[in-house]
Amino acid sequence: MSNTKNTKPISRRNFIATTGVLATGTIFANPIHSFFEESSGKKVRLALVGTGKRGTGMFGETLVKRYSDYVEFVGLSDKNIGRLKYAQKYIGADCPIFTDFEEMMRTTKPDVLVVTTTDSTHDTFIIKGMEMGANIISEKPMTTDEHKCQAILDAEKRTGKKVTVTFNYRYAPYKMKIKELLMEKRVGDIVSVDFHWYLNTYHGASYFRRWHGERKNSGTLLVHKSTHHFDLLNWWLDSEPEMVFALGDLEFYGKNNSFRSKRCLGCEFKSECGDYYYDIKTSPHNMKLYVENEKYDGYIHDGCIWRENIDIYDKMSLQIKHANNVLTNYSLTTYSPYEGFRISFNGTKGRIEAWEGIPWQNKKRDQRLVYEAEMSQKKDAKTEKYDPIMVMDNFGDYEEIRVPHYSGGHGGGDSRLLNYLFINPDAPDPLGLNAGTRDGSMSILTGIAARNSIESKKPIFVNDLTDLTPRAKKR
Repeated sequence: MSNTKNTKPISRRNFIATTGVLATGTIFANPIHSFFEESSGKKVRLALVGTGKRGTGMFGETLVKRYSDYVEFVGLSDKNIGRLKYAQKYIGADCPIFTDFEEMMRTTKPDVLVVTTTDSTHDTFIIKGMEMGANIISEKPMTTDEHKCQAILDAEKRTGKKVTVTFNYRYAPYKMKIKELLMEKRVGDIVSVDFHWYLNTYHGASYFRRWHGERKNSGTLLVHKSTHHFDLLNWWLDSEPEMVFALGDLEFYGKNNSFRSKRCLGCEFKSECGDYYYDIKTSPHNMKLYVENEKYDGYIHDGCIWRENIDIYDKMSLQIKHANNVLTNYSLTTYSPYEGFRISFNGTKGRIEAWEGIPWQNKKRDQRLVYEAEMSQKKDAKTEKYDPIMVMDNFGDYEEIRVPHYSGGHGGGDSRLLNYLFINPDAPDPLGLNAGTRDGSMSILTGIAARNSIESKKPIFVNDLTDLTPRAKKR
């Protein structure tokens, strides 16, 4: 973080203090080191289950191209044989492929299993993977309901294996700088947070086209998408959610339209749908990965956003009480003109404001390309641009802290996450970046509690969901 301008780095005293607290694992476990205990200097033997875009991209092609000195693929698995064969070529993995997951595990005996399947199936592969001898890297969210969450926690204890959840947003320099400021108590103790996330009409609509639009697959966006945001909150605040009250509804997508089709490809309502129409033929990768392999499992990647079986929320608002008594007001909008977020931390000595993607506060971007840039696995690089954080002191002045802007997946977070995972697993971690099952649980339990609250119209206490009791570090 030494590249940031107009700000002070963490002092040695604060660095030592925070490193000591984080290293003890008082709240957040640091499971990643165990991946390398068994490989002891050799390449880590990886198996991957789930060959969709995330599996073939960040955890497939990228690992083969950039991390082959550290890891080797020993097996790929997917229920769709066509997608699996294409994925093997796309990734460039010289390893066998399996439609039978357990056969892969028995045959290849990987050190680490990477799970990038549909959210609702994560628990199956995480648990069976640990039982068959592997440590786990799971794409977020760790799973989709409290019962599956408890089963994962129980399996980790039973098997002695470890799960790392890939919260790449933590690793983005902008988010890391916010964490630094909070650790320094730059504005005193935080008492409340305002956090609002906006998905634009291109990215937001994509969730309703794909499998995410059915809660049986994704647990709703409160679990699939917001797990990112809830994890950031828990990490930034050094606390966990205690109580959640939420409101939500489906009032735009799904059945809230006068016309609909099965999918965009060949749709007769293309002109009526306007900019919501998605031409999957413009993506050769999606055509080869999905369309050409529909015959094997029937999955349609460009489903109609107005189809009637969509049953997730498209607007959500939460009140969260954290274990350290911080109150958070959070919302997620899924059809905004722009993609980004706003967050404000109110402290006893001042206020921190941060934002990304707000067109009139950042350079205007083509909203059609925002999601593509976020998911890009091109090597990230520091640019000439910067992202500001505003710090305001009570009875004082305003300070603008400029954080260099990084291109690449998730604001530079993807490559940093992979570096921590596979190149420098023993590097000092003063910011507590690495996330285990407790972090994975507390992020999804916020969303699960919110979903339960919307359905019951009552506040939900997180400690009623699993055997985990929410905790907070002492201020």
